[in-house]
Amino acid sequence: MSSGPRHLRHNYPSGFQWACANYHDSPNHVRLQSVNDPSEPSLLRYDTTPMFSQIFAIARNTFYESLRQPVTLVVVVAAALLLVMSNPLAAFTMGEDQRMLIDIGLATIFLAGAVLASFLATNVLGREIANRTALTVISKPVSRPVFMLGKYFGVLLALLVACLALTLVFMLVEMHSVLQTVRDPIHVPVMIFGFGGVALAVVAAVWCNYFYGMAFTSTVIFVSLPILLVAYILTLNFDPDFSRHSMAESFKGNIWLATIALGMCVAMLAAIAVAVSTRLGQVMTLAVTVGLFVLGLLSDWIFGRMLRGLETDWLARASEAGLTTEVEITTVIERTSGEIAEKITLIDEATVPLMDMATSGEAVGWGLLKAGYAVLPNFQVLWLSDAVTQDIVIPTSFLIQSVSYGLLYAFAALAIGVALFQRRDLG
Repeated sequence: MSSGPRHLRHNYPSGFQWACANYHDSPNHVRLQSVNDPSEPSLLRYDTTPMFSQIFAIARNTFYESLRQPVTLVVVVAAALLLVMSNPLAAFTMGEDQRMLIDIGLATIFLAGAVLASFLATNVLGREIANRTALTVISKPVSRPVFMLGKYFGVLLALLVACLALTLVFMLVEMHSVLQTVRDPIHVPVMIFGFGGVALAVVAAVWCNYFYGMAFTSTVIFVSLPILLVAYILTLNFDPDFSRHSMAESFKGNIWLATIALGMCVAMLAAIAVAVSTRLGQVMTLAVTVGLFVLGLLSDWIFGRMLRGLETDWLARASEAGLTTEVEITTVIERTSGEIAEKITLIDEATVPLMDMATSGEAVGWGLLKAGYAVLPNFQVLWLSDAVTQDIVIPTSFLIQSVSYGLLYAFAALAIGVALFQRRDLG
């Protein structure tokens, strides 16, 4: 008898050997190799797919699944109609028509993204857990963090596609501007390219659905996105009477920056919804997500107002004790027209830490308020409508800080969700 290790040999049919050799394409990623091939010395080898490939595969399926949901098309169509109707509705203000149009448009995009995030993100993971399909996937060599991250990135991409389509509709509506009087000209390029593009997208989606069996919901959103983008680019080159001008004259970079910040808000909500859905059912997850959305809009009023009140009281005590000094603050405001204005403000600043002026109870209350202010999402830092309506240039540094805050909050929510999902019983 040989003292060396042996390889157990089986005389399988050639068809079985071919099937085993190609079994690595299945979710198990296990491949049996033919022992008759000298280039493959081992009988059984475990072939793992890289983590990023798994995340991409799960995200891609989730992306298509999210766009196929009827609620996606319903919300997008309803929001698009509201954006179109905001043009005549904004004409009833007293000289602030265009500002009202921008406020309504940005609020509509934000609300539509929040509604979609609440429904899609709460459904995408909660349904998998309720139907026990998540257990089937996780029983394969797919870790729970990979599964959850793939779901999140898939639904996030669907949300961003929907918000981008609505942003293009809003940009066309804003370019038309509000007709304050009957003498104001109708922007013919917007009407032709905008409505013509939407009609073309619907016709193309119906054609693909009828002849190729493609889902109408996802197809109409996919097709309308490039068509609306082309319509927007073409419209940038024309005046209301089709006379040519430079694209830079019509391009509104501030609005695009504001929509980027709103997209970050949607990413935060999606992360919160996915994290909460790891433990709660769909109805409770939806309620918690909507509740955090409303509270996030009031974060400055709930916590920021109280924090500023305490700090104002402490500064007054420091002033009475002669522990303040007058400081000159210079604020530089740059407008989109190129005008630069400086605002100089004199304020009192404490020469000692303000916490030294607080009582023990106030210090504890300030700490609790600060913790709540940090935990509750603050959407006000990402709401840049005021800067857009006042024609103030959005500083790049402020946008980077705001987006960084949103990324960190989304990362923290996902990290908590992964920790909760690791201990979730899926059986």
